[in-house]
Amino acid sequence: MNKSEFLSKYGAWAVVTGASDGIGHAFAEQLAERGLNLVAVARRADRLDELAHRIRAKHGTEVLVVAADLSAPEGLAELERTTQGMDIGLLVASAGYGTSGPLLQANLKQERNMLDLNCYAVLEQCVLFGNRFAQRGRGGIILLSSLVGWQGVPQAAHYAATKAYVQSLAEAMRIELKPKNIDVLASAPGPVQSGFAARANMVMGAAVSPAVVARTSLNALGKQGRVIPGRLSKLLTYSLLPLPRGLRSLIMGKVMGGMTKHQDAGGGWPVSQRFR
Repeated sequence: MNKSEFLSKYGAWAVVTGASDGIGHAFAEQLAERGLNLVAVARRADRLDELAHRIRAKHGTEVLVVAADLSAPEGLAELERTTQGMDIGLLVASAGYGTSGPLLQANLKQERNMLDLNCYAVLEQCVLFGNRFAQRGRGGIILLSSLVGWQGVPQAAHYAATKAYVQSLAEAMRIELKPKNIDVLASAPGPVQSGFAARANMVMGAAVSPAVVARTSLNALGKQGRVIPGRLSKLLTYSLLPLPRGLRSLIMGKVMGGMTKHQDAGGGWPVSQRFR
């Protein structure tokens, strides 16, 4: 759809979580280019303020900064309070983080926190804004899945499981919300140049840019239910999908093993870090 059609359906405000960096940052920039005002959400207020200043100067659109940790109930409550009464028509739930390494060496406190952010926070946002969009009569939701969400992935077992949850949630919501004129899209990128590798203690080769992920996802919204940004991600995904899930897990385990083999020399499970 063109810019005016996009604004008509999803304007005047969009919520973008994880907007301080990576994919969320790219979504914020591209939505501002399409003329939408933004509610930019992340933990780092200084990064959000920089984003808001740049977008206002470049695009002339408004940016409301919400510095909140969405893994905590207080952060989710702050987002709900701040957006109450606003004409929001689009949610991009991009906040999340990941871990890598052997599951039995996991830091359960960190893993629980990742589960809260990657899964429960996404669920609560979908219910909150989905109901608002239904009352509004139109809207859109973009959830960030991953190519690791299509099967179990050794060396990233829990992170992959959280992305499988997001993928399944998006697929079901798309059917439920279509009669209410709400578009739902699951965007499932592979490796992204977003700081993910360093923060999840992984070494990656070829990766797609956050701008490509955002542009591909926005162009697909309202036309399809899932999108796989980047040629390499498409090639890997579609070559694996015909295979039995067990074999796919073995192959992805080999891939992830190559990305995490440096951890053997480092002595254990990495500290979980946020990304996007």
